[in-house]
Amino acid sequence: MTRRSAALGTATFLVVPGTVAGLVPGWLTGWEVSHPQGVPARIAGVCLIVGGTAALLSAFGRFVIDGIGTPAPIAPTQRLVVYGLYRFVRNPMYLAVVGVITGQAMVLGDPGLLVYAGGVALTMHAFVVAYEEPTLRREFRAEYDAYCAEVPRWLPRLHP
Repeated sequence: MTRRSAALGTATFLVVPGTVAGLVPGWLTGWEVSHPQGVPARIAGVCLIVGGTAALLSAFGRFVIDGIGTPAPIAPTQRLVVYGLYRFVRNPMYLAVVGVITGQAMVLGDPGLLVYAGGVALTMHAFVVAYEEPTLRREFRAEYDAYCAEVPRWLPRLHP
């Protein structure tokens, strides 16, 4: 796979988190404020949305630049991605998506979106444990084991 094809595949795969963090919350809420929140909660929500979106795009970029592949299981990376946000936490894309949904819940004052974010988080955890980690362990062996020993799955470490 070339970086160009990796970039195209990765851009195409953005439809998945776009659906989970964009379309579904829109369908659930109609983007209408259900319970108005105070200014601090809305500002925090906007920060989660902006920060989560930036983190997601950065993590996707690492798949192209460092991994020469995509986040899609059908077109995986050629190299283990351990740079950028991946130096702090093993699953920044998943955390970013949950952060965006949580931010939307805060901006819109919609507790249903928090429930949805929790369901998304549990689904992602199950996918990581049942499929992603065993697959990466088979593909990258000792390199992945060393990475897992140093970098936490969900709670980012403070120093890379």
